Amino acid sequence: MTEDGPRLPLVVVMGVSGSGKSTVGGLLAGRLGVPYAEADDFHPPANIAKMSAGHPLDDEDRAPWLDAIAAWITGRGGHGGVVSCSALRRRYRDRLRRDAPGLFFLHLDGSEELIAARLAARMQHFMPAGLLHSQFDALEPLEPDEAGAVVAIDGGPQQITERALAALPH
Repeated sequence: MTEDGPRLPLVVVMGVSGSGKSTVGGLLAGRLGVPYAEADDFHPPANIAKMSAGHPLDDEDRAPWLDAIAAWITGRGGHGGVVSCSALRRRYRDRLRRDAPGLFFLHLDGSEELIAARLAARMQHFMPAGLLHSQFDALEPLEPDEAGAVVAIDGGPQQITERALAALPH
């Protein structure tokens, strides 16, 4: 609780490209009545160019991106917010929660085949479907000591959002 009322949740909707982070993140923020931020908007132009050319980012590329997302999260403290971010590795999640220890991660989880089919149908995104396998290789699932939950992505966006809402701590 804050002096003004209940503390609103700070949530990272995580997962590989094509798992529905942007769609579910936006719907979830709307349901919670908090701002939504799209992690892709935090990428510097060099990162977008690199991914557009079919090259995965390395940790050096990700550092300023993660710092910018972390600054947004920290700025939301006590006021709630939802941000989409792949957050594939534990160290990336640790960076995001360093100044926001109450951060909650919702991992949108589905098979590589399902997500590849969704990516194939998606238009105008800089992340080529060819990089999907590298994302699954890099994915480190949430560990028991991390505040978060895994949400299955079968079904439509509203169903997935309902599962995400149910998974949030109350």
